[in-house]
Amino acid sequence: MKKVTEILGLLFLVTVCLAYAFPAYSDDHLTASGCSVSYVGYLKDLAQEYERRTGIKIHVRGGGTVGGLENLKEGKVDFAATCRNRIEGDPEDVKFIQTAWDALVFIVHKSNTVKNISTNDVKGIYAGRISNWKQLGGKNEPIKVFIARTTKSLSGIESSLRDMVLGGKPPVEGPNVKLVPTGGMVEQTVEKTPDGFAASGFTSARKRNLKILKVDGISPTKENIIKNRYKLKRPLFLVVPKNPEAKVKKFLDFALSEEGQRFIGSLGVVSLYEVKPVKKGGAL
Repeated sequence: MKKVTEILGLLFLVTVCLAYAFPAYSDDHLTASGCSVSYVGYLKDLAQEYERRTGIKIHVRGGGTVGGLENLKEGKVDFAATCRNRIEGDPEDVKFIQTAWDALVFIVHKSNTVKNISTNDVKGIYAGRISNWKQLGGKNEPIKVFIARTTKSLSGIESSLRDMVLGGKPPVEGPNVKLVPTGGMVEQTVEKTPDGFAASGFTSARKRNLKILKVDGISPTKENIIKNRYKLKRPLFLVVPKNPEAKVKKFLDFALSEEGQRFIGSLGVVSLYEVKPVKKGGAL
């Protein structure tokens, strides 16, 4: 695990440096941070499309749900991205606006021979009962579990994992469990760790060089998520002040419009439009 720890340390330093990389606040652009699943999966592309259409640049980065909400609370960004619902401790003077659908998925290194995992096996891994890939039909190697977690609040991934799979219980920590600051760092670490295992989001994981496992025999494809064959569907949100500035509202109106939703869908993401028709003009 020493090499993995060195990689995580380097990734954490990069994340910290990026936290101070925002340009000065200005009326001619927007700033955003938060959920790595959203950032990698659709938000940076949506921001570029909005700039192409309007000329207004959006400086956006990941950094995790918790970091994004903190940045919004402190006035460092115009809006944040999150892949979980509001929980106790989140800022009270903000709105959570759903902009897309995602699904909780389980990821491993591309070389891993395991292709499918049952819900009960997932519970077993996070309870510490399953600790070797041999127990799942793989190699005789320990399962190295990576969890996105900060000291301040629940990450979007762990919140979804607890609610959707673990019955509200936290994962058991052990010698082969490594806590990582963000979901993006989790995905990057699994890409480099042959025996790694983690929960993540379909929207971003599909763009990484790793394997997404079937769950109970069902692949988390876009079609399966839309048709509810894959059961771990969850919402993605943008979070804004209760009374957002006009420039923020205009971007949200675009994101929620038919054109915006069609663009999100064109990226391979499950849009609101594909699951339930959205009203023109947005929700604010």
